[in-house]
Amino acid sequence: MKLLAVFINSNIYISLAAVFLTIETQIQLGMKPQAHPYLFIIFFATLFEYNLHRLVTVLTKPEALNDEKHGWVKKYRLPFYFLVAASLLGFLISILLAKKEVIIILTPIAIITIFYSLPFLKRSIYLFRLRDIPFLKIFLISFVWSTATILLPIIQSNQAFDKTHVFLMLTERFLFVFAITIPFDIRDLEIDRKSGLKTIPILVGKDLALGIATIAMVIFMLVCLFHYSGPKESFVLYPMLLSALISLVFINYKRLHNWSYYYYGLLDGTMLLQGLLILAFYSIHFN
Repeated sequence: MKLLAVFINSNIYISLAAVFLTIETQIQLGMKPQAHPYLFIIFFATLFEYNLHRLVTVLTKPEALNDEKHGWVKKYRLPFYFLVAASLLGFLISILLAKKEVIIILTPIAIITIFYSLPFLKRSIYLFRLRDIPFLKIFLISFVWSTATILLPIIQSNQAFDKTHVFLMLTERFLFVFAITIPFDIRDLEIDRKSGLKTIPILVGKDLALGIATIAMVIFMLVCLFHYSGPKESFVLYPMLLSALISLVFINYKRLHNWSYYYYGLLDGTMLLQGLLILAFYSIHFN
């Protein structure tokens, strides 16, 4: 359990989720799953961004060190700073090894991601971040996750893929991430209300927000049923549907909501689970 806590609190866990979603993309595109330099870009970029966000939070709001989310930083401050530096170094090295086209497609995504956490405007007496724009936070997260984990393998491959296929993949990934992110906004409802940030749960309430998350996941399943309707695509369809059904249980079974690792363990873990399920079904199907 302690090892799991280290993986989750250091953001290595969520970074591995990004890697396995990208491997999932390889399989969806008809590629053979393989280790590739852009997986290191995805891993270190995710690790750096999530820890950068935490660093900015504890530097601008020192009182955050006393809450459960950031308490790990307070206890392991030096290893945390080392992790931030190491993730940045790893990201820069992996970028140097990447193709020019990958860097071009990654640049706007990286800019959005950085300014999600770092303030870029000063409004009256506080610094302004992209995540402070009303209702934008959840859409930014869904957009960045879907584009980064899908477009990088496409650009790197130098192959032409069916546009409808790619569009449906982006839609599926966006809907899935959107659905599992709404509970995070429900958790932060009181904090966001006090800061004046408008989110979906603040607008419609907790129960209706959970309903929206459920609807998004059901639409995800319907898109998958349409997209992977061929008999030879069952190795993609079944794990996609299974991961969605498990996620629906996590989203709606309220007894789980009080578990300390509900958000960063279970909900974030649904992305890792989906990638692992796709890889497992692929291995069984072709072996």
